[in-house]
Amino acid sequence: MRTDTRKALIADIGGTNARLGLASAASHGLEAVRRLPCADFPDLTSLLQHYLEQLRQLGLREPDHAWLAIAGPVEGDRVRLTNHDWEFSRPALAATLGIDSLTLINDFIAQARGIPELATANIAAVLPGRADPDRVCLVMGPGTGLGTAMLVPAASGWLTLPGEGGHVHFAPTTPEEDGLLHRLRRHHRRVSVERLLSGNGLLALYRSLAEQQQAEPDLTNPAAITAAADHDPLARRSVDLFLKILGDVAGDAALTTGARGGVYLCGGILPRLRTRLATSGFGAAFRNKGRMQGFMRDIPVWLVTDTEAGLLGAAAAWRESLKADPVLRPAIPTTPD
Repeated sequence: MRTDTRKALIADIGGTNARLGLASAASHGLEAVRRLPCADFPDLTSLLQHYLEQLRQLGLREPDHAWLAIAGPVEGDRVRLTNHDWEFSRPALAATLGIDSLTLINDFIAQARGIPELATANIAAVLPGRADPDRVCLVMGPGTGLGTAMLVPAASGWLTLPGEGGHVHFAPTTPEEDGLLHRLRRHHRRVSVERLLSGNGLLALYRSLAEQQQAEPDLTNPAAITAAADHDPLARRSVDLFLKILGDVAGDAALTTGARGGVYLCGGILPRLRTRLATSGFGAAFRNKGRMQGFMRDIPVWLVTDTEAGLLGAAAAWRESLKADPVLRPAIPTTPD
């Protein structure tokens, strides 16, 4: 049998960073994995050309295909990232790269499809439960924005369905959050949950709480806030409120999607908050759904700690696209309750 020699440029393009790798049709895994800051490049074309030049310098064969996971809607020929100022033409990008085919998918489609590709060590239990392997899984996570997707079991493998759950309205559940919404409305005509559950959202929470307490907001970026949460009371309260609101939103999304297969939290922020996530108000907020608490009690929640899940998912989706035969559904790795 002749070996399939096709290769693909795989990329997970977020609002802050791009992760890239070279995939082979004949084997799993990725070569030449790189993480590049989007701010270092004027546009997506420049970033991809830079990476292709790196492949040439390594003596690796150039790809036949490109599969790009984009943080934003990917409908039509013109594509724009939701939380970055890049905009590009799909046909022009394919022509410039000089590849046989270019496929664009939503970045959380890639995140969701990456879940079955992960090792058990890269998934940590947050809330115990009983996952039903034949029911929908919800994948969501805060980073530059708040992404959501569903992973749906099917006879031919996994179906991945994107969503825009980060743009639903923020619904306060406490007087403190009522005040938070009031202050945020001074800056935004519409306050979506992404205005709070993202890197900039954590910063907005911190500044809003500082205003409420008439304190000086000394910290200027999300990483500084998470780093200071162990010793700075204002940073600690900001992080705890962030995680509690995430529990509210994740629980609502699990109800909406019927995610009895479990909820997987991912993104660049939460792995840095792994210890606080387990002891925060996340769990109580996730399950406090009135008459549906019994339904919520059985839904397990996991934290994805592998930052390359989207890259692995995009590569898996590309390999599946090459096969005419049905794909067996790989099991999702889980940790013990």
